[in-house]
Order: sequence, then structure tokens, then C-alpha cells
Amino acid sequence: MKESARQAAFAARKLAHARDEGAASAALTQALAAYPDQPLAGYWPIRTEPDPRPAMVAHHGPLCLPVVVGAGQALAFRRWHPGAAMEPGAFGAAIPRDRHEITPQILIVPLLAFDARGYRLGYGGGFYDRTLQGLRAAGSVIAIGFAYSAQEVAEVPTEPTDQPLDFIVTEAGFRAF
Repeated sequence: MKESARQAAFAARKLAHARDEGAASAALTQALAAYPDQPLAGYWPIRTEPDPRPAMVAHHGPLCLPVVVGAGQALAFRRWHPGAAMEPGAFGAAIPRDRHEITPQILIVPLLAFDARGYRLGYGGGFYDRTLQGLRAAGSVIAIGFAYSAQEVAEVPTEPTDQPLDFIVTEAGFRAF
């Protein structure tokens, strides 16, 4: 069921991505203003993911990007700044060469689809679910899904290990769950 949902979500995101003129990034910048100085993890966009980097650059706290450590493991987060030396990472996403790790308090999460309950459909590796589970067990973290409004679906198929988002930001604005 998740695989057919992923195919439909890729198509919806591709269309929305072609129409976006920076509104999603502007909405994310505005949403992040509520969390100044907190360590922020974004992501290096691949395929047709909305680009969080402009909002990250506007953030005043420490920045980091996710690194896939291995199958079945939580993500690590390496320090990042504009102009940082990068290297190829998993799934075609660039990762910082700087191996200094940061524990984020705010996490911008990419996704294929989301629903009104705050659940997201990812690519199927479970990396963000394991990461959010670990970060939440260790303390406070806020998970902000970043998407286009066209990626909302009636219901994301879920499993017991799926972690909900706290908020979603789209070009239409900011929504709490």
C-alpha cells in the first residue's frame, strides 16, 4: 500500500515543484523565526523536494545536515554552513565533509506526502522515524515537515514505528498537529 502511495505522491510533488516560485521557502523562513538560536537540521534537496537551504541560511542558530550512517540506523547530523565543503552522500544528497556532529532541536523533514494527523510518507528507509524516536526519547525536538500543499493526502498509510510530525510548512503556510 505504501509503494502505490509513494508513486502518486512523487507525481503530485513534481507538479507542485514546477509551480513553486519560492513561496514554500519563504513560509519556512517565517516559521523558523520562532526558534532562533536553536540547532537546526535541514536537508540537501534531491529530486523535486522543496529546498530548505534559503530558510536555513536565514536561521541564526547552528546548522547541520543529515548523514545516513547505515541501513536500519538513525541519522547522524554534521555541522553545515553556506560554502561548506561537501561530499557525495547516500541517495544523491550531498553531505558536509566536516565530521563534527550536532544534535538538532529543530528538524526539517522531507517527505512525499502528509496527512491531517501529522503523519508523513517518506522514501521507505525509516531513517527519519528512527531518528525522531531517538531524539524524542533523549529530550525535546521539534519535527517540521516541509512540503507543498499538493502533497497532502486523506490518510498516510502508517505502521507502529512511524513518528508523527509536530508541524507542516507548505507554500500555504504553517500548521500544527
